[in-house]
Amino acid sequence: MLPSLPELLGSARVVALPLVTRFRGLDTREALLLEGPEGWAEFSPFAEYDDAEAATWLRAALDFGWQATPLPLRERIPVNATVPAVTAEEVPGVLARFPGCRTAKVKVADPGQTLADDVARVRMVRRVLGPEGRIRVDANGLWNVDEAEHAIHALNEFDLEYVEQPCATIEELAEIRRRTGYLDVGVAADESVRRAEDPLLVARTGSADILVIKAAPLGGIHAALALIHQTGLPAVVSSALDTSVGISMGAHLAAAIPELNFDCGLGTASLLAADVTTDPLLPVDGGIPVRRVTPDPELLDRYAAADDRRDWWLARLTRCYALLAD
Repeated sequence: MLPSLPELLGSARVVALPLVTRFRGLDTREALLLEGPEGWAEFSPFAEYDDAEAATWLRAALDFGWQATPLPLRERIPVNATVPAVTAEEVPGVLARFPGCRTAKVKVADPGQTLADDVARVRMVRRVLGPEGRIRVDANGLWNVDEAEHAIHALNEFDLEYVEQPCATIEELAEIRRRTGYLDVGVAADESVRRAEDPLLVARTGSADILVIKAAPLGGIHAALALIHQTGLPAVVSSALDTSVGISMGAHLAAAIPELNFDCGLGTASLLAADVTTDPLLPVDGGIPVRRVTPDPELLDRYAAADDRRDWWLARLTRCYALLAD
């Protein structure tokens, strides 16, 4: 059963956190935090998402704040560094924010940049990580099949672990897998899972080797675990530029997966210039602990969103709650 709307509105706090580096076109990350009987949870679908999609993120927050989490199978989650679409010269500074991480996810195919920019960025990541480091790239579905094939060949010299969402559609993912299978570069699906009407379709059609799983867009930890079990594919748990509260939900999900064969994308608190806690879930020795996060009241006040943005988020919460209640 859902908690009451007055209960949610009573604990809701909206924050606006500055980013270290522009990411996904954002300089500030807004989030709405809720306190439930199990602890704090985060509701932070990106502003462009409609209410129907955002309501799933609310379901995830309620799952985490109002339901017990599954039994953890590990106490610490190995994480990857995340490299935004920065210049090659900026890469060492970015990687320095992820101490001990031996895997890096590199953003590519950024609008306004070229494949040469991507190659230079990935080359610098390889130089900093050394030959034993693992590199994965994420195109966010922005290449067509021909562009993806060309780019994967150009980047293959850096020994890619996998390429995440090289193309937008499941049909395109299947085609790029067919074209580049001999290169032994895995294809991972992100948007084709979390933004799909049928998140199982990517597995049924053999369109990906790996699932990139975010708990919030899938409706929470329990729903995400069920999806992973049904697909039978290896999973990488990732975040959505969350505060440490949201990252805690991802860590609890990763802790409950029976086989966790890849470093997870849960080190992204390092991309925030501020957080809601004095003890954020930042990578240490390449990993983060599995624990709940309680926001610091002083930080909630310091980074409180402007009144108009707070009201926008509370109205969004109210609309999404109505969709869940129906």
